[in-house]
Amino acid sequence: MSSGKTIVWFRRDLRIEDNPALAAAARDGSVFPVYIWCPEEEGQFYPGRVSRWWLKQSLSHLEQSLKSLGAELVMIKTQSTLSALLDCIKATEATKVVVNRLYDPVSLVRDHSIEEKLAEVGISVQSYNGDLLYEPWEIYDDEGRAFSTFDAYWDKCLNMQMEPVSLLPPWRLMPAAGTVERCTIEGLGLENELEKSSNALLGRGCSPGWSNADKALTEFVEQNLFDYSKSRFKVGASSTSLLSPYLHFGEISVRKVFRCVRMKQILWRREWKSQGEESVNLFLKAIGLREYSRYLCFNYPFTHERSLLRNMKYFPWNADANHFKVWRQGRTGYPLVDAGMRELWATGWIHNRIRVIVSSFAVKFLLLPWKWGMKYFWDTLLDADLECDILGWQYISGSLPDGQELEQLDCPQIQGSKFDSEGEYVRQWLPELARMPIEWIHHPWDAPLTVLKAAGVELGLNYPKPIIDIDKAREHLRKAIFKMWEMEAAAKSATSDQMNEDVFDNSDSIKTSAILKVIPKEKSSCLTYSSNDQRVPSFQNCNNGLLPRKRPLPVDEEKLHMDKPNKQNKEAGTSGREDLCSTAESLASKRQKSTSSTSTSIISFTVPQYCSSSDGRPFQDHESSNLNLTWHEKIDLEQTSNKNGVLRQ
Repeated sequence: MSSGKTIVWFRRDLRIEDNPALAAAARDGSVFPVYIWCPEEEGQFYPGRVSRWWLKQSLSHLEQSLKSLGAELVMIKTQSTLSALLDCIKATEATKVVVNRLYDPVSLVRDHSIEEKLAEVGISVQSYNGDLLYEPWEIYDDEGRAFSTFDAYWDKCLNMQMEPVSLLPPWRLMPAAGTVERCTIEGLGLENELEKSSNALLGRGCSPGWSNADKALTEFVEQNLFDYSKSRFKVGASSTSLLSPYLHFGEISVRKVFRCVRMKQILWRREWKSQGEESVNLFLKAIGLREYSRYLCFNYPFTHERSLLRNMKYFPWNADANHFKVWRQGRTGYPLVDAGMRELWATGWIHNRIRVIVSSFAVKFLLLPWKWGMKYFWDTLLDADLECDILGWQYISGSLPDGQELEQLDCPQIQGSKFDSEGEYVRQWLPELARMPIEWIHHPWDAPLTVLKAAGVELGLNYPKPIIDIDKAREHLRKAIFKMWEMEAAAKSATSDQMNEDVFDNSDSIKTSAILKVIPKEKSSCLTYSSNDQRVPSFQNCNNGLLPRKRPLPVDEEKLHMDKPNKQNKEAGTSGREDLCSTAESLASKRQKSTSSTSTSIISFTVPQYCSSSDGRPFQDHESSNLNLTWHEKIDLEQTSNKNGVLRQ
C-alpha cells in the first residue's frame, strides 16, 4: 500500500461493497470520504421530498458503515462543489480525487468542468464505472455509430464478453487527517420540519441503506424471481423487486444484481425449469433498459429537453395547467388513472404498468407536454431517476424510433379490466368507489343510476365525470398528428426552397413558460389520499433553471431527423448519418477508457419495446385477445422502476 492521500467523492454510489472508487483509494493509501450537497447546482432537477428522504437515510447508513471500517464520512453543504473539493484537498494535502462516473446531462457537464479545474491546479481525477454493466462508449454498431433502438443495443451487449466480478468491501480504511467545515446529516437540509411527519410514514415500508439493498435482492431472487414472468402483470408492489431506489442511489451495484440473477438462470436451466428461465430473461431485459437509458442520455444529451425524433418538435402540445392539475391530483374521472396518481402522491411509488397507463393518458388523452410529466415524476417518485424517466416518457410519447406509436390510444377502461380485473387496486386508492360492482368499477359513467346510487357515487360531486370522452380524445390526437405532419412538411418545403422561414416550435414555448413543479401545502402533516393536498404549480421562467447546453463533447443536434418516427429503423437499430446525431463518432477514440468495475441498476421507468398493434392500425383501443397478447409480450419489462421498461421491481 502506498502512502498517498485520496479524496473519495461519494455521489450516487452510497455503498462500500463493489465500489470501485472506494476500493482504488483504499489500495493507494489513506482516504478522505466526502459527500457534497449543493442544491444550487441541481437546478430544475432538485430532488423531490421522498427522494431526499431516501438520500438522507442512505447517507446515515453509509456513515455508520464507513465509521466501522475506520474512516468518517465528511458531509458538506455548499454553493459550489468545486470549492468544497478544493477545501478538502487543501486540508488533507491530497493529490488525487476518485469518483464513480455518472451519465445524466447535469452531472456530465458539471464533472467535466470540475475535472478541468482540478487539473489546472495539479490534482488528478480518476473516475470509475460503478453504475453500469457496459459504459456508453463501449457499445456502437459496426460503423462506430450509436444505436437508437433498444433491441439492437441490448443484442450487442449480450454478445459482448463480460466478467461480472464484484469487488469486496475493504477490511479496513486508513483515514486521511484534515479538518474542513462540515455539517451533520440534519444540517444538509434534506428535509424540513413540515416534511418530517409525512416522511415518518415512509419508514414503515422502506428501508434505505446498502445492507438493506442486499436483503431486498436476496428476498426477491429466492422468493419472487421464479414467478416474475406471471406476477409482473399484477399492479401491486408484491409483483416487483422494489430494487429501483437502491439502484438509483447506488446502494447496490447492477452487476451484483446481474450476477445473482444469472446464477439462478443457470441453475433453472440445468433443472429444465422453463418458467424460471423466462422470468430471468424478462428481468435481465429490464436491467438492459436501465443500461440503455444511460446510453441514450450520454450519446444524445439533449433528450432531457426535447424529443429524440426531430419531427416531434412540431407536435402541438396542449400546455393546459388546469388539465395538468386534474391529472396529477387523480381527478380525471378514469378510475385506474386516478388511483395511480393518488398512490404516487401518497407513497412516492407506483407499479410500472400503472406508470405507463397514467403517462399515456397525460400525453395521448390530454396532449400534455411529456416534459411536464417527466418533471412531475422526478418531483414525486421515491426512485426518481432522470435517465430512466427520460427514456420512459420519450417512449410513451412516440419520441423514440422504437417507441410506442404516437397514434396508439389505450383505453383506461380496458387496461383496468386487464390489470385490475377485480377492482381491488381502484378501491384501495379511490374509497369513493369502494362499493362499485366489478362490472362498473373501471367505467362508472356507464353504470345505471340505480347502481351508482346504491354505491353512494354521485358523478360530478364525490367522483368526477371523465375529463374528456375517449372518442373526443382520439379525434384531438388525430388532429394534432395531422398538424405535426403539416408543420413538418412546411419546414421541409421552406428548406428546399431556400427560404428563411422559421417554423414555430410549440415545445420551445412550453419549455420556457414552465416545467411545472408541485409544492405541497404548508400544513400537510402526513401522507394523505386526498386530492386537495397539492397546489397548482406556478408558471416559472425555466430559462433560469435550464441545464447548460455546454457539453464536454460536441454534438450536432440539428442532424436529428426522422421522417417516419415510429416505423423506420426498428429493424436496423441504428440511426442513419442524416437522421440522428450522437456523440458516438467523437467518442470512438475513447473506447479504451472502459474500466474494470460496473454496476447495473433497475430502472425507474421501464420501457417496453413495441406496443403497436400487430396489424399496424392506428387509433385502436387494443381490446382483442391478440392485442392483449402483444401488449403482454412487448411491455413485460416491468422493472421495478417506473414506466414499462424500468425496473420498479
